[in-house]
Amino acid sequence: MDWTLGRRVWLLLGAAVVLVVVLVKLSGRQPVPDVTVVRAVRENLNAAISSNGKVEAIAPYSIRALLATFVAKVYAVEGQGVKRGQLLLTLDVEEARAELASAKEQLVAAEENLRAARAGGKGDELAQLESDLRKADAERTRLRQQHEALERLVAKQAATKEELEQNRIALERAEADWQRLQKTKEEFARRATFEAERGTLQVARFREEVRSLEAKVGSGRITAPTDGTLYSLPVRERDYVKVGELLAELADLGRVRVRAFVDEPELSGLEPNQVVEITWDALPSQTWSGRTEQIPKQVVAHGARSVGEVLCSVNNDKLELLPNINVNVRIHLRERANALVVPRGAIKIEGTHRYVFVVEKGGTHLQKREIKVGIASATKYEVLDGLRDLERVALPGEVGLRDGLAVHVVEKE
Repeated sequence: MDWTLGRRVWLLLGAAVVLVVVLVKLSGRQPVPDVTVVRAVRENLNAAISSNGKVEAIAPYSIRALLATFVAKVYAVEGQGVKRGQLLLTLDVEEARAELASAKEQLVAAEENLRAARAGGKGDELAQLESDLRKADAERTRLRQQHEALERLVAKQAATKEELEQNRIALERAEADWQRLQKTKEEFARRATFEAERGTLQVARFREEVRSLEAKVGSGRITAPTDGTLYSLPVRERDYVKVGELLAELADLGRVRVRAFVDEPELSGLEPNQVVEITWDALPSQTWSGRTEQIPKQVVAHGARSVGEVLCSVNNDKLELLPNINVNVRIHLRERANALVVPRGAIKIEGTHRYVFVVEKGGTHLQKREIKVGIASATKYEVLDGLRDLERVALPGEVGLRDGLAVHVVEKE
């Protein structure tokens, strides 16, 4: 009896030890984590790019000051619709008008000097020189003839050698006077040629100055070069403007261009004539439609981003979109009907491979599986291969997902 009782005690003690060991082991095990899952379902998928952009006029006209002066009067207001030839503002051009009158006087004098130079020089000076040269030539001829006659008379002893010597001296003086006058005439002709060349340049310079000043005087009346909207008028009456300073900008804003800044990784799906939707935070209930026109051939730095600049033509019938405002841009790339889709966040990337974590049929462990994707929207990817309809896919959370991980599945509603 005692032996049986002792045996029972030892059995109870052994069972207690085993129970304690099991409890210790169970207390050291990690709890099974909750993992949220979604099902791969079929739906119509619209692949699009969302970005930002800036509105531009397609054919803007910029009017700039041709002279430094003051704004005399402003006849229009910013945002106003204007007609071709309509007066927008005037500038003070009185100083330019005075400079134009002076330049015209200088042009007339230069043209007169040029005519004289082309005629061989000033008429009175040239006439006097020609007269002196004719007289010198006549005197030289007379003394030559007289010298020959005296030589014959001296030979006949009808005249003295002193008379012949005096005639020779007078002849040499006459020859010298004629040569001096001849050189003077040649120099006069050379100077006239030079004056003609210089006069030609002066006349051209004064004519150009007159044309420039006429343009400046004419630029005092600033008129609209075309029908359109005056979307920029940065000057006011009595403002001082410098040469080249912007006075006004206008364009036909019935159709505008949006320069969309698309991040480099999203450029591959862009094509001409894709549908574009434009929204503006200032008018949140409005949407404008357009089409892509020019696809970028290079990327440029835009702040901290590397982007391609996509040019989009946008309808603006109500003239609500103004140049230089910042807008939101959504470019629709492709549509796929009845596509098998999963959330973007469920897909992991390793190099060129993409994979998801699928809940096994037993529903207690995750399986890493490679998939092939197609088009994508802002939140979802199309799955072309690697998943079946309604398979459960794990979403990332606080627990790092890995192949074979035991989980407690929580289905996302």
